[in-house]
Amino acid sequence: MPDIVDLRSDTVTRPSPEMRRAMSEAEVGDDVFGDDPTVIRLQERAAELLGKEAALYVPSGTMANQIAVACHTRPGDEVLCEAGCHVLNFEGGAPAHISGVLLTPLEGKRGVFTAGQVEERIKPLSNHHFPPNRLIWVENSHNRAGGTIFPMDEIQRLRKLADQHHLAFHLDGARIWNVAAASGKSEAWWAEPFDTVNACFSKGLGAPVGSVTAGSKDYIERAHRMRKRLGGGMRQAGIIAAGALYALEHNRARLAEDHARARRLAEAIAELPAFSIDLEAIQTNIVIFEAAPGKRTGAEVVEILKSEGVWGTSFGRSKIRLVTHLDMDDAGIERTVEVLRKHFR
Repeated sequence: MPDIVDLRSDTVTRPSPEMRRAMSEAEVGDDVFGDDPTVIRLQERAAELLGKEAALYVPSGTMANQIAVACHTRPGDEVLCEAGCHVLNFEGGAPAHISGVLLTPLEGKRGVFTAGQVEERIKPLSNHHFPPNRLIWVENSHNRAGGTIFPMDEIQRLRKLADQHHLAFHLDGARIWNVAAASGKSEAWWAEPFDTVNACFSKGLGAPVGSVTAGSKDYIERAHRMRKRLGGGMRQAGIIAAGALYALEHNRARLAEDHARARRLAEAIAELPAFSIDLEAIQTNIVIFEAAPGKRTGAEVVEILKSEGVWGTSFGRSKIRLVTHLDMDDAGIERTVEVLRKHFR
């Protein structure tokens, strides 16, 4: 749809001709039997990039998250996470439905909570009134906070606290590729403090399907069983894994372009009195801004943009989200800026 500027998400990308060719020519087997060579290569490469012993290819980021929850907890356990995180807000209540666990939200600043906040919520295992603390959950980058990066110094403090209290430590790294590109530090560097990590191929990297969950070999053995229970065992999955493998090798380096376009868009929005925006939160490829009080709602702003061929999303009463991605060029950003200035100057 060349006449549409689609900034709803970085999941709206379409496979390039080169990616489609890689998929059509993929060598395949039966992944449930463990003999699809393209899936094996993808898992090995992802584990290498994330600095973990092994990885498991799954259909979606939500499944990767639910596998991690299930493998680290038992029914009745408590998971400590940030209030705006994806696993709490956008996965249909799956942790409660599938694993029977309680997600306890901590109010963070730009998606970041502290070790001090976690320590206040840790309960004595000897007191049967309380659910047992079992898992600390970090999202990096943080979607709902605007693609913000969770700082490593706080991650290290959380790691130390997890060790002290024998808690598991998981990273929802759906967009860890963006974090690495923005920070100049490798994905393995960001994932190293965590017991387990998941990463998505169908967001910034532009593959059509799939995520991985990664950790120790023992964790992946348990993850295999959970994937089966959740219906995630696929057969000739090498066809889609080839798209993810192509994305890993060809689309990571260019993520900085998306970040630069998000910055350009955010700075233009900051000049418009109809909106407020936290420019410090624009750290990767997600731009979240808010309609001024007493003005239009976020949904109304989205409808006005859509009438001009610019697509975005809204949440809450007043917030709007625009996301840059590999199918969006400078011309698309400039058109978006023009539409915003036309209606909201």
